[in-house]
Amino acid sequence: MLTIEELTTDYGPVRAVDHVSLEVPEGSVTAVLGANGAGKTTLLRTLTGLVRPSAGQVKLAGQDITRSPVEEIVRLGMAHVPEGRGVIAELTVQENLRLGGMWRGRDAAPPAEIYELFPRLEERRTQPASRLSGGERQMLSIGRALMGRPRVLLLDEPSLGLAPVLVAQIMSLVRKLADTLGLTVLLVEQNARSALSIASRGVVLNLGRVVAEQDPHKLAADDRLLHAYLGF
Repeated sequence: MLTIEELTTDYGPVRAVDHVSLEVPEGSVTAVLGANGAGKTTLLRTLTGLVRPSAGQVKLAGQDITRSPVEEIVRLGMAHVPEGRGVIAELTVQENLRLGGMWRGRDAAPPAEIYELFPRLEERRTQPASRLSGGERQMLSIGRALMGRPRVLLLDEPSLGLAPVLVAQIMSLVRKLADTLGLTVLLVEQNARSALSIASRGVVLNLGRVVAEQDPHKLAADDRLLHAYLGF
């Protein structure tokens, strides 16, 4: 579904993503791990067209989107949930959701589909997003992205700042999205063990390069690698 070939991104003299190649199959969860500064967020921003690559290629379902405008990449089925749970605090839960599907018009998912995934949001649908907890805001961010019925979902640190019980809920939901909706997920995380527990494949970035790519169970059991690149 998502093919990344020798992708390279530079910020002036700094190489943030260095010849990264990945294959993210349809309906799978690929966890991209790494310490701060490893290039994880820049990778996602490059895939969605927010940052232009210096070299390499990105294909979505076989179509080259490497230098497509952001709006075209979204239209083709890629959604990005950035780090920080960026909901619009003044709008209600339902208004935030409708905003996520506005560009799709009649093809947008109805809010009822999102409420089925996130019953807690339905309970708070008329409340402003400013009154939501951190976990609820993360649910709303993901739900808003799903309103556009994407084929590929990019998640940047969805567990950041959440209590362990909420992290488990979010990770379980990510796995459910892949299994029940066939959604292709690229999950960027520092919480390595949580991410690997639901991933189909694990990738470790260091200084913009892929230093490991393997079965998530083997990766989780590799204490030396986790200590060297993730500080465990």
